[in-house]
Amino acid sequence: MKFLFLFLDGVGLGADDPASNPFAAAPMPRLTALLGGRKLLADGWQLPITAKRATLLALDACLGVAGRPQSASGQATLLTGRNIPAELGEHYGPRPNPAIRRALENGNLFSKLHRAGRQAHLLNAFPERYFQQIDSGRRLPGAIAMAVRAAGIPLKTKDDLFAGRALSADFTARGWRTYLNFPDTPLLTPEQAGARLAALTEDFAFFEYWLSDYAGHRREMESARQLLATLDAVLGGLLDAWDDEAGLILITSDHGNLEDLSTRQHTRNPVPAIVIGAPHLREAFSRNLRSLADVAPAILSLFAGTNSD
Repeated sequence: MKFLFLFLDGVGLGADDPASNPFAAAPMPRLTALLGGRKLLADGWQLPITAKRATLLALDACLGVAGRPQSASGQATLLTGRNIPAELGEHYGPRPNPAIRRALENGNLFSKLHRAGRQAHLLNAFPERYFQQIDSGRRLPGAIAMAVRAAGIPLKTKDDLFAGRALSADFTARGWRTYLNFPDTPLLTPEQAGARLAALTEDFAFFEYWLSDYAGHRREMESARQLLATLDAVLGGLLDAWDDEAGLILITSDHGNLEDLSTRQHTRNPVPAIVIGAPHLREAFSRNLRSLADVAPAILSLFAGTNSD
């Protein structure tokens, strides 16, 4: 059994309004086909939806707590299975506070799977300056990188990216050339990046795509459409390379944002959970998914039931 967690920061289920929702405006042929001819919207049908290769559900990101969901508490909930906003009494972010850090250090998906003898990796590559900033105290890791470090799993580096053992945050690695000043960085097409996601997934693999949240805060429809076109091509490469009988892909988020460019703030919309794989695997995994807090227990249960693999 293998499991790819494709995390899209700041993606909720929004209205069918091309003026404010890039998911309504942008053509995404691979995603639309995956969802049986539907766009990734809240309007027009009753969830969950089951298509040939995927099941689409809506997950509660508010978790019974007033206010707008935030990245650190939402991501920590996804990674621990604990209702972190309820424990804190508020949604908190973007970076973890001491209470969230303690929750992640007390046990998360990476640490639990690692202790159970499973391969567990964050597939994002980080430049050396990131590690220097962390070590100097000038930068605090996000919840996902913090969870990986708490599990004692090394974060992937420039060497991993250049050797094909990791991916850049923008999938293609063009940002490593233009923003990080590594002009010799090997580039990937979006389709090649999707195929690499599939190839690098052994037991459990996680990829963090934070550019979706950044695009939501920028509120620029055309750049958001371009971002979704790239994401759709990545999905196409991933789907072409993925063996549905070998495991599952989960695409989900921590809170809404990108689906409503009428505001710079996060939304209280439910977030999508797209589960891709063979029908019998999807049905068992999706059965109890209702909120962010249900994701980690479902993943751990899936692996616990396949110890003989």
